[in-house]
Amino acid sequence: MDPVSEYREIIKRVIRDYAAFDPGREGIEAEVVLDDEQGHYELLYTGWDGWQRVHGSVIHIDIRHGKVWIQHDGTEDGVAGELVEAGIPREQIVLAFHHPSKRKYSEFAVG
Repeated sequence: MDPVSEYREIIKRVIRDYAAFDPGREGIEAEVVLDDEQGHYELLYTGWDGWQRVHGSVIHIDIRHGKVWIQHDGTEDGVAGELVEAGIPREQIVLAFHHPSKRKYSEFAVG
């Protein structure tokens, strides 16, 4: 299996694992979006909390030019570490939610 296909499978597994957790509020559902063709992977929470609409990204990851771009990470411990533990090298992961000028200070790819 080529590296990008492997990254794809790891990302999908991690997102599905997070989606299996109960959001903790009645009326809120986890929604998983997996788009292999465009390289977009996302976990959203959607629903209603009383009168307030809930619709937001928990995890958003893209694959761009062979690298894994974490666009949004709303997890408690950070999804990047889980991706590394699952086999994606740090130098293939971009913390896209950090400004490009700050990425060089992380242990991950700059872009």
